[in-house]
This record gives sequence, C-alpha cells and structure tokens, in this order.
Amino acid sequence: MEADSAAIDRYKPRGVTRVIRALSSSIKGLTGAFRDEAAFRQELALALLVIPLGLWLGHSGVERALLIGPVLLILIVELINSAIEATVDRIGLERHCSRALPKTSARPPRSCLSYCWALSGYSYCLSVHQEDRDAD
Repeated sequence: MEADSAAIDRYKPRGVTRVIRALSSSIKGLTGAFRDEAAFRQELALALLVIPLGLWLGHSGVERALLIGPVLLILIVELINSAIEATVDRIGLERHCSRALPKTSARPPRSCLSYCWALSGYSYCLSVHQEDRDAD
C-alpha cells in the first residue's frame, strides 16, 4: 500500500519546467534514434530530399500538406516501431517466434498508408494543374 501512495505523492513538474523536460526527452529520443536506427537515418535522408520537393511542387497549403504529410508520417511511425522493437528486445533477447510479430507488424501498414497517401496527394496536384491548363 505504501508503494502506491509514494507514487501518488511523487513530485511532478508543472508549467514551463515540464515543457523544458519534455523537450529535453524528445531531443534525447531523436538523437538516440538517429544514432542507433539505420532505417530512421535512411528515411530522414529521404525526407530531407522529398520535403523541399513537396514545398516546391505544391502551389497551395493543401497540396503541400498532401505532399509532405506522408513523409512525416513515415518518420513518426518509424519512431514508434523503433520503440516497440526496443521494448521487445528489453524484455528478452532469446529467439522466439512471437518476438518477430511486434517487430515487423508496423512496417507493412506504414508503407501501404504512406504510399496511398502520397499517390493521392500527387494525383490531386496533377488533377488541379490539369484543370488549370484546361481553363486557360
């Protein structure tokens, strides 16, 4: 019973201190992912190429969001997948068939969703530009 009351009485920072600590933890997590995860580094390199291209090709805010959104989504899901993999590895490193499922299950939905979103974004941009040409 005392352990529960100690957890409740624990000091929790509030206000600006909480924001600063959260920012510090986020920066540590991003640097750790960059240092330890090759897939994150590759996707970040791709993002550094594709995001400026999306900003250049998009003529409105909606177009830019449709072109850049999938790339950011890929980075977010990769970070979540890396967290799941680290948790599974921390629980145990022995070989077991059930270990592979959580480590690989996030990749196909991420790829499918991001490719579908990118395809719809580029299709939208092409259709809008085609309508502009037809109107002229």
